[in-house]
Order: sequence, then C-alpha cells, then structure tokens
Amino acid sequence: MATVVDASGPEADAIGSRRSIIIERITPELDGGRHPIKRVVGDQLLVTADIFADGHDLLDAVVLLRADDETTWRRTPMRPIDNDRWSGHVELSRNRRHVYAIEAWRDAFGSWRDGLRKKLDAGIAVPNEIEEGRLLAVAALRRAEEADAHDDASRIRDGLADLKRARSEVTRAAALVGEDLLTAMRRHPDLRFASRSPHLPLVVDRERARFGAWYELFPRSQGRDPKRPAATTLTQAEWRLPQIAAMGFDVVYLPPIHPIGRTNRKGRNNTLDARADDVGSPYAIGSADGGHDTVAPELGGLRELLHFRKAVEDHGMELAMDVAIQASPDHPYVAQHPDWFRHSPDGSIKYAENPPKKYQDIYPVDFGGEDVAERRALWHEWKRIFEVWIERGVQIFRVDNPHTKPISFWAWLIAEIQRDHPETIFLSEAFTKPKMMRQLAKVGFTQSYTYFTWRETAAELRDYLIELTQSEMVEYFRGNLFTNTPDINPHHLDHGRPAFVIRSVLAATLSSSYGIYSGWELCESARLGEREEYLDSEKFEIRARDWDAKGNIKLLIGELNRLRAQLPALRRYENLRFENVSGQRTLFYRKALPHGKVDPLTGHPHRWRDPVYVAVNCDPTTAERAILHPDLPAVGIGWDQPYVVTDLMTGRTSQERGADISVVLDPAGEPFHIFTVAPLDR
Repeated sequence: MATVVDASGPEADAIGSRRSIIIERITPELDGGRHPIKRVVGDQLLVTADIFADGHDLLDAVVLLRADDETTWRRTPMRPIDNDRWSGHVELSRNRRHVYAIEAWRDAFGSWRDGLRKKLDAGIAVPNEIEEGRLLAVAALRRAEEADAHDDASRIRDGLADLKRARSEVTRAAALVGEDLLTAMRRHPDLRFASRSPHLPLVVDRERARFGAWYELFPRSQGRDPKRPAATTLTQAEWRLPQIAAMGFDVVYLPPIHPIGRTNRKGRNNTLDARADDVGSPYAIGSADGGHDTVAPELGGLRELLHFRKAVEDHGMELAMDVAIQASPDHPYVAQHPDWFRHSPDGSIKYAENPPKKYQDIYPVDFGGEDVAERRALWHEWKRIFEVWIERGVQIFRVDNPHTKPISFWAWLIAEIQRDHPETIFLSEAFTKPKMMRQLAKVGFTQSYTYFTWRETAAELRDYLIELTQSEMVEYFRGNLFTNTPDINPHHLDHGRPAFVIRSVLAATLSSSYGIYSGWELCESARLGEREEYLDSEKFEIRARDWDAKGNIKLLIGELNRLRAQLPALRRYENLRFENVSGQRTLFYRKALPHGKVDPLTGHPHRWRDPVYVAVNCDPTTAERAILHPDLPAVGIGWDQPYVVTDLMTGRTSQERGADISVVLDPAGEPFHIFTVAPLDR
C-alpha cells in the first residue's frame, strides 16, 4: 500500500484521506525493502509495479531516485504496459547508495480531456467543462512558472490565450485538447494528494564491483631463485607485477601483511613445533610491532606497502587487501581489550578451531561480550581499521570468514564506510551455509566467494550458475569464481594440467569476476596427504617458483583475460544463458549484449548481439564429441541462414548452416571451444 508524500491532508490510511492510489508488487524489491539491490554505474534501473485506483480517472506515475547525499528527487516517467502493470527505467550515473520509489497521482487534466471529448462526440453542451479545463490550466501554469519551466509555461499560456480568443464552444474546446498542451500540463501535475510507495534501497557500485580478474600472491614468497627460497619485502616483490599485468589481471590481492605473532607460531605444513626461523602464518596477526593498522617490518613496513600499491596502479591494476578479524596471542588488543576475546572457565583465552583444524596461533574475536561499552568500542575499532587503509589508498578488501561475525555488524560497518567512500569494494570469503552466504551479500558485501570451487560436472555447474545469475540472487549476489585459495586445493586438480585448463576457462567466462591464487598458472596441485590442503603451503613457509616452468598455462590465462577485456559481453554478469548440447560432459553457454528494445516488464531483450559462445568438456579425463545447438534466432540468424563461426582464441573461421555444430573436446588437447557467430553477409 502506498504511503504519504507530504503533510497536505490525511495520510493514506487515515479517515478522510484522498491518497487512494494502490502501488504494489514493485520489482525489483528485496525482502520488502530491508536490503538494497545492486547495480553498477551505467546500468538502467528498470522498475515495474501494479498501479491502480478506484473510479475511472486516468493515472500517471514516475520513478523517483535520490542519492544518499542529495535532497531532491530525480523523476523519470512510467507508462502503463498491461493490466495495470506500469514500467519505467532510470539511468544510473553515480557511484553511491540511493533510494528509489514510485509516485502516482490522478491525471486530472488527462481525465478531464477524455471526458470532454466523449461529451463533444455525443453532442452535449460543455460550457462548465471548458471552464473546469481553464482552471486546471491556470493552476498548472502557476506550477510551471514556479519550476522555471519556461517552455511549458509558454505553451500553457498560448493555450489559455487561444481559449480567450475563441468565440464558439467548438473552438474553445479545441484550444485545450491539443497534444502539446497535454504534454506540458502532465509535466506539472498537482501532487498534493499523490501516493508514494515505500522508499527502497539501491547500491550503485563502480564497474570493478562487477568485472575483474583477481590474482592472489604472498609478497614474502616472490624470490627469483627457486632453488634458494628467500623472504622478499614488498618492494622486492614488485618484479612480479609486469608478469601479472601481462596475464591481464585487474586486481592484485595480498593476504594479511601485518606483524605476525610468535606465541604458538605454526611451523611448516601447519605443524606445532615451529623452528626459530619459521616465518609463521600471516593470519596470526599482531605482535609487539603492531596490529591490523601496521605493515610487518619484514615486508618493509608502511613505506614499502605504499610504494607497492603505486607500482600496482602504474601497471593498470588495483590493490586488494585481506582483512581478517582475529588476533595472535601477541596482538596489542589482547592486553588492551581482553573482553574482545572468548575465555575458558580457567580464564585463558580460547584459540580458534574449525574441527578437525586447530589454530593455536589465532584468537577469534568475540562480538558477544558482556560489556556493552566494550562491544561498541570493538565495532568502532574495526571501522577505524578499514578507514586507515582507505586513507592509505586501498579501495578493495577481501574479508576473511565474515560469517563468523554478526550480520548486524557488517550491515552497519559497510554502510558507514560506503557513505563516505562509495568506491570501496568488499569481497566476502564465506564458504558456509547458502543462506548465510546470501545474507552477507544482502547486507552489503559487494562480491562473494561461491561453491564454484566444488561444482565439477556440467549438470552441477549449469544448475548452480542458473541459481546465481537468473534467480532473485542476481539482484544482490555477485559471484567471484575463485579457482583455488591458499586453503583450498580442490581434488579435481589431481588430474593435472587438463583440469587447470578446464577450470580456468570456466571461471573466466561463466562470471564477470574470477580469481586465482598464485601457482595456479604453474598447475600446482601437490597436496598434504588426502586433505584439501597444499603441501608445503606458503601460508607457513617461504616459497620460490620458476614462473616459466614447463607446462604452465600463462598464455592461456592471458588469452582468456584478453577476451574478457575486449569483449563487452564477458564483462557482464547477468547475461549468462545456457544452450542445448548433446554431450553429457559438455557445458555450452552464451554471453551476449542486449540488442534493440527490451521487454518493458522483465527487462529481458528480445534479441542479442555480439555473442560469445563457450563449450567446455568438464571431465578432465575423457574426450567427448558434442553437437552444439546454439539458439541462432536469438542473435539474429535464421535457422537455415548461412553464418560464419570465428574461433576467438585463434581467429580461424568456418562457414556453417543450421544449429548443429560438431566439436571434439579433448582434455589431452583442447577441452574447450570459444567462438562467435555472424551472418554470412555481414
């Protein structure tokens, strides 16, 4: 039900109210407006709703949009489409939080005009009706003048002047029923008794929120000699940046770079018996050298971090930082704020556990302590930490395990940060229950890790990506398809290089955002026993690699990222569509751009252009011959029309007719095919 616009008269549900227009079933809307939908600068926000009222008056409506730092509404007309369903769209041009709403009113002049015409057609005298129209025009003229709408005011004055000069009832009526006058009048309606929907939240992010290729590396493990690994500082690690940029990555993401605690420090392969020279896990944050607002001395301190960030930017990339809300036993927080941690009955602080894993070197932060003042201080301290790094030029944060902290905390913190720094991007690293993953996205996380890492078969991937990109989730959840992480060495990688090729293609083309953890390009998969963990993990030791080692897939990754940068369809998230294919192992899908008019109720295009087709054999062990059946009419090609197929990786072309394209996808050679189609006569 609509709510009140202003204080002129009783409210919508009050006795005697004149606000009687119903506005319901607004789309998009998330949980009744409790959470914002997400868009990107340059998008159109399509809003539809059922709008109707008692009686036979004509109605009019607009979409209202206002950024959080604005006081006036931007008004965009809506139009009725079918059965009282209205539609309107507004261009989104600012990277800020917004609210939007629908305002509807009775179209007094349009209703009067329709009634006048019916009476004239019936031969009924209309002197009173003409006077009523004159009064409506005089009132609208006043509103146009107050709005400094000179052209509209001039048109209304002309209509009133024509009315005054007219001598017959027919010419007097004709003076007030012209289309130009109607258009001018409708731009200045009487809104005293308009109805307005609830205000609905909207986040408009910058493009990096939707599109980007992420590369994760440990700066301390970037030595040049694989035979003699030696710890590197941030400045010493900069030699890797040209290689990363050459592969086409957009974001360089660093695990925690803060001082590492000594107490309970882990040794190599996560052992408890650390040697004196073991470097420890960067997730055991905090020592006598400082905490989360400090850069570890062994990495070169803050000065080298700032130099590294600038070097990343000079190579056309952005720096992302990991924020892990936890502490080593040596963190200054432990002594200064012991109430921020959980205690055992004997008074000792509990270390972190995720059975069967134990993290004796890490204390989890407790947001549920007894002291309310300490809880408030805790929230504000983490806000300060983010602000410190934003002031130092970091705009992207990957947040470790956000699902172990209160949802209310994230809703508050992200809104607070983005109010002053709307360019800030938050990536949720939450491999947890689906509802919690979705809730974190709803309350503000810009992007989210996904279950892609464990979806292996074509059927599993198809079902999961449909859920991500074609359900309500597309309004708020942006999946970043990481292939692996320092903690996750998926078992399908045991099949070697073919698995890395397949997963690279899937990650880079199914979503507009994806990421790899360094070593992926070398097809590293050695695991610790049967666990989903890396052997000799650089979380606990210094590593050095031969980045040109035989069998690497750097060229493939570079080509995939080149296509992503060059082809706008691959920079979109919501345009993924699966196509028919004969093979059970093969996943076949299309990304394309809308072409021509879209459906005003759904926003879906009737046609697509510049398509990118991807066929991938998801089984790294067995070749498959598949018949691809692209929906040719969807991209403007008739079923029997000849067309050209262009391989987007090689540039080779072939001529086809009909929607039956035969391919052999062999993991021992090329387990994928990326192509586009175009009419032969283009």
